[in-house]
Amino acid sequence: MKALIAYYSRKGENLVNGIITNLKVGNTEHLAFLIRRFTDADIFRIKPVRDYPGDYCQCIDLARQDLIRGNRPDILHCPENLDGYEMIYLGYPNYWGTIPAPVFSFLERYDFKDKTIRPFCTYEDGGMGHSGEEIRKLCPSAIITEGFSVRGALVHYCTAEVQNWIENDLKTFETC
Repeated sequence: MKALIAYYSRKGENLVNGIITNLKVGNTEHLAFLIRRFTDADIFRIKPVRDYPGDYCQCIDLARQDLIRGNRPDILHCPENLDGYEMIYLGYPNYWGTIPAPVFSFLERYDFKDKTIRPFCTYEDGGMGHSGEEIRKLCPSAIITEGFSVRGALVHYCTAEVQNWIENDLKTFETC
């Protein structure tokens, strides 16, 4: 089965265990490449034309405004289509209980009919939030599986759980 890992991640200032920390690689990106290790899937980084500010507090404030206003930022270098992919691993950080605006843009761009979407999420607080419901609304003709969520501070320690999720289609992990 041909698979694609599509993910949005943010390096730089992030909240980790309640402390603003500068990450060289975003937590969701780390998780995306861990999933790739077990799936050999193609990978696509969802990158908006204009990214959120580097300052964590400004980023989160703008992300909240985007959600409230329904903003959908343009994405750089999107695949023309998703033909040939049966499985989409969809990764994102939990922003205000749901998917970030760039992920909304990605999902609204394609027809996911007869595709399986396997969401995975990193968070500081709130797990998957209500992102599963949002994905179901945006992609009603797709099969949406249970997601995998992990606290950002633990992404480096959940290799076995990720492998189990991929191989056994296990339910959401709130922590590793």
